[in-house]
Amino acid sequence: MGERSGTTFFQTLIHLLKGNIGTGLLGLPLAVKNAGLVLGPISLLVMGVIAVHCMRLLVKCSHHLSEKLSCPSLSYGDAVQYGLENVSGLRRHSQWGKRVVEVFLIITQLGFCCVYFVFLSENVKQASQNFTNQTNVLVPSFDKRLYMLCFMPFIILLVFTPDLKYLAPLSLIANLVMSASLVLIYYYSLTHIKSPIDLPYVGYAKDYPLFFGPPFFLSKVLPLENKMQHPRRFTLVLYMGMAIVTFLYISLGTIGYLCFGENIGGSITLNLPNCWTYQLVKLLYCFGIFITFALQFYVPAEILIPPVVARVAERWERPVALLMKTGLVIVTCTLAVLIPELDLVISLVGSVSSSFLALIFPPLLQIAVFHNEGLPPAVILKNLLISLVGFVGFLAGTYIAIEQIIARNAHKPGDSVSDYLVQ
Repeated sequence: MGERSGTTFFQTLIHLLKGNIGTGLLGLPLAVKNAGLVLGPISLLVMGVIAVHCMRLLVKCSHHLSEKLSCPSLSYGDAVQYGLENVSGLRRHSQWGKRVVEVFLIITQLGFCCVYFVFLSENVKQASQNFTNQTNVLVPSFDKRLYMLCFMPFIILLVFTPDLKYLAPLSLIANLVMSASLVLIYYYSLTHIKSPIDLPYVGYAKDYPLFFGPPFFLSKVLPLENKMQHPRRFTLVLYMGMAIVTFLYISLGTIGYLCFGENIGGSITLNLPNCWTYQLVKLLYCFGIFITFALQFYVPAEILIPPVVARVAERWERPVALLMKTGLVIVTCTLAVLIPELDLVISLVGSVSSSFLALIFPPLLQIAVFHNEGLPPAVILKNLLISLVGFVGFLAGTYIAIEQIIARNAHKPGDSVSDYLVQ
């Protein structure tokens, strides 16, 4: 019998790292600021441990249900649906479990796409201003919302790519330049660390809910395991990969805050010096994020578009699919234009995704899957406690993020088209 095809141990590890390292990582110094110099890293470590535990629960439930149903693999939504079928009172409504998970996946992935629009516009705007200051060559600088509108046609063309395999060469380049940029960001931050004497060890209570912004991407765990050549080795991949991710989260968050202090921006790239080297770092990271947009966009597109395309005549399938992709990009761009605050958009999306997909659903799923098999009361209590923490984080983080979005917009000057021009 031939060996099962699929991704190797190393390839799966790289995919896991890539899925957890993006704009969220660059926003971690601000998250540490919101929590405090001591409480921030400790909270990140606790969140990392809990997130890995929840990932392990999800994988365990998926394995159990796959063996029970004699199917090779299950998606996150399928696992929740079949898990609810184990509970007699919820069996009739189990399909809604899958739909709820898919709704949160769509919100999360499109939310990240909104974050990418804001990230690209803020960094390119700042780079163009710095270019003018250094060369005396006048480069028009507009409001960041106009930059988003300029990016939109190119992103629409990007998501028209019929298969992600065509983006593989660009994706490889993007990974390399983002990795090199991250090394340079670490180098600058480490060589410019300032004394922490004036930084608070514990942040303000009203800012702490924004700490839930840094997301752990649990939604990608099952797809990665399902595509492995040797799925039984995925647990080792998970522990190794998330140990590296948690280390990067804690180290960059702490070092970045120590370097830039209270002036840290929504992304650490916005605090980099104006020299050519670090402006290039900023633009290279933007290129990586631009290519990654298509990968994040793929998940909601695969959920939303096929059911609609299945209802139209064959000759209309491709035009309808392209029209829906265009519409989804316009929606994400519109939301980014309405909320052009990078730090708050990251916090808002993270509060939803980290809370429900990473903290609330997996512990409840274990209770549903194993409740007939003598699950110890201590395990049930632990799972309920994790879900409660996730739910409180969702409510508090979402409320504070929305409150600050409204407050910032209320204090801005007029929002007419003329205000979008050069400040």
